[in-house]
Amino acid sequence: MGNATSCCVSSSPKQRRNNHHSRLEPYRPEPELSREDTGCNLQHISDRENLDDLPMEYNPSDHPRASTIFLSKSQTDVREKRKSLYINHHHSGTVRRKYSSCSTIFIDDSTVSQPNLKYTIKCVALAIYYHIKNRDVDGRMVLDIFDEKLHPLSKSEVPADYDKHDPEQKQIYRFVRTLFSAAQLTAECAIVTLVYLERLLTYAEIDICPANWKRIVLGAILLASKVWDDQAVWNVDYCQILKDITVEDMNELERQFLELLQFNINVPSSVYAKYYFDLRSLAEANNLSLPLEPLSRDKARKLEAIARLCDDKYKHLRKLAKKRSVSADNLAVVRWCPAVIS
Repeated sequence: MGNATSCCVSSSPKQRRNNHHSRLEPYRPEPELSREDTGCNLQHISDRENLDDLPMEYNPSDHPRASTIFLSKSQTDVREKRKSLYINHHHSGTVRRKYSSCSTIFIDDSTVSQPNLKYTIKCVALAIYYHIKNRDVDGRMVLDIFDEKLHPLSKSEVPADYDKHDPEQKQIYRFVRTLFSAAQLTAECAIVTLVYLERLLTYAEIDICPANWKRIVLGAILLASKVWDDQAVWNVDYCQILKDITVEDMNELERQFLELLQFNINVPSSVYAKYYFDLRSLAEANNLSLPLEPLSRDKARKLEAIARLCDDKYKHLRKLAKKRSVSADNLAVVRWCPAVIS
């Protein structure tokens, strides 16, 4: 009994799962296509995240324990300079370094969190100078986007031998200082600029030379100012500093710079600190040191206040990390009490 439809019309026979599976063809995985066959050479983001797997000597801008390129390239010149001074018994003419005593302490105003702007720009310019001077003899390729002949920064004609003469350290310093002064950039941005510059040379496998150093430095400063500073400088602002360059050229420079960096703009704090202290070592080796001043009472009070603030900040964390123990006198023992039933 029941519904007429269900009684008069026979239900359609259900196919068994075994028959259904028997009609399915066995799965055969297709051969994996290579990137050359697909025509897409873009690297997956997961491949770019494993930067620690690369050898340290080829990855100085990502690995904190890898030696910076500019410091290793400057070692030859520093040794030759010291050897020449020793053989000729010639004094460099610089003022001797001041050392602290029990009564007087000499300090400078540059720290890893707040570097001195003028001093840092001089050190970065010196590092770029050693990059250009001690570049590979065989010569690597020069990308068109960085070639100053193809993309001039001014309307004045580029000399025919523009790629033959290495720039002086003062010329590099004036170029970097002009951009930092006009854009009001910080000293930390200069250190990040050097990190991006060495990362570009490592990733793109190119060298910085007289033909491309200005546009490479400009691209690194442009990217560092946007990543590091809270109030980033727009591309059109650089067009007002460099009067003869167009916004389209700046946009293309930024785009290709990012692609060559594989969009890796992260700068860990350990890498930043390594570059800061290596710049100080480079400056000391080249007699480029900050003017030292005796520690005054005001500075001593400020240092004491900062130290006390940091001590109070981490005092609570130290208490939490400290293991507590209970003595036998204060040991709370759970005693058994009989229940009273009324």
